[in-house]
Amino acid sequence: MDLFRRKSVRTLIDNSRQSKGLRRELKVWDLTLLGIGAIIGTGIFVLTGTGALKAGPGLMLSFVIAGLACAFSALAYAEFASTVPVSGSVYTYSYVTLGELAAWIIGWDLVLEYMLAVSAVSSGWSGYFQSLLGGFGLNLPDALRAAPGAIPGKTTLFNLPAFLIVMLITLLLSRGIKESKRVNNVMVLVKIGVILLFVLIGVFYIKPANWQPFAPFGAKGIFAAAAIVFFTYLGFDAVSAAAEEARDPARTLPRGLLYSLGICTMLYMVVSAIMTGIVRYPLFKGHEDHPVSLALQIAGQKWFAAFIDIGAIVGMTTVMLVALYAQTRVAFAMSRDGLLPKWFSRVHEKYRTPYNVTWVLGIVAGLIGALVPIRQIAELVNIGTLFAFIIVSISVIVLRKSQPNLPRGFRCPAVPFVPAVSIVLCAFLMSQLMWITWAAFLIWLTIGLIIYFTYSRKHSALNASKAQ
Repeated sequence: MDLFRRKSVRTLIDNSRQSKGLRRELKVWDLTLLGIGAIIGTGIFVLTGTGALKAGPGLMLSFVIAGLACAFSALAYAEFASTVPVSGSVYTYSYVTLGELAAWIIGWDLVLEYMLAVSAVSSGWSGYFQSLLGGFGLNLPDALRAAPGAIPGKTTLFNLPAFLIVMLITLLLSRGIKESKRVNNVMVLVKIGVILLFVLIGVFYIKPANWQPFAPFGAKGIFAAAAIVFFTYLGFDAVSAAAEEARDPARTLPRGLLYSLGICTMLYMVVSAIMTGIVRYPLFKGHEDHPVSLALQIAGQKWFAAFIDIGAIVGMTTVMLVALYAQTRVAFAMSRDGLLPKWFSRVHEKYRTPYNVTWVLGIVAGLIGALVPIRQIAELVNIGTLFAFIIVSISVIVLRKSQPNLPRGFRCPAVPFVPAVSIVLCAFLMSQLMWITWAAFLIWLTIGLIIYFTYSRKHSALNASKAQ
């Protein structure tokens, strides 16, 4: 039964307050921008083209479906973030509701999810960055432009820009949350400005005839696109990982979660509507890596396409920053609980950051992005995220039943209906992913179970307290 041993919510909160750990710097504004920084990036600048080829102008509905799955999950996250304001996100929530084994599985899943998110986005970032360099007549040698086999007909060995940007972000995160917060806030405002400029310019070039037929591949195409563009929402849950660095987390965390998700959903719908209104969806084929730039080029606004490249570079940088930040905080919490070696949860005396784990995970993520093509990474990120959303929705139902009187700064409405809808929607989107994605996901979970039963179970802090 020790597989289901659970942590006390009150003990978690008390230990968090008493420990000389992470520095509390983040307000509602910072948390909202943290969420937007994580959400808007590769999705809006890259995956909108891929989604349009599957759904046509119906891509707008695909974003609504994916957004609804996130919205129901966000309400569950908001309740937990206000109730258990401790670092670790859904890993910690699972520990207090479903027990240690479930917590380990979801923690192991989150480490993979965020790591691959950083790797996938770094590859997309590299493409836009090299496009920008090319405008100035600067080109890298083929061997350093992309991962092996990523460019047909070219001998590529290592994606150098992808690796270097992850190393730069790792350095920033290792130096402190205050510095990271400032950089993220500035970059988020820049990319929102670029997106709003696209909306203001693009709206004058819409041809309503391009929206016909609205759903050329029917509901199947819309749902398939929803499963793909779900990647665009990856990251709003990263806000909950900032629990121990947020001021008044019971109030600020739920607001940061919901505000960022709402703002991004509106921007996604507007951008996809304008983009498919300017360009007939079949024309995105072969241009999936820069669909927004393509729309402006067709509109005759080539001068502004360069701004889109800059916005994409800035946008993807913030996505990597927040994803790597969230990943390190989950691993930090797991290490503090004894499920990973204690070395990973050591806090730097000067910077007050989990310095060791930040560099280890940053280097691994950088190498994956440099050596593995992006197309082999993205779907695996989606399945890990959807699985996490299902677990947090189940946990809300369980905690309401087991501890109904626990103080909650925010209460998810209509429990268990809302969490149940979240579970159904996320499970449906998971069913739309390819079998190879499922196979890779199950292999990763199997490796995690081996580590748990050979190391984590006996080194668990709960196991040590029981022995005493």
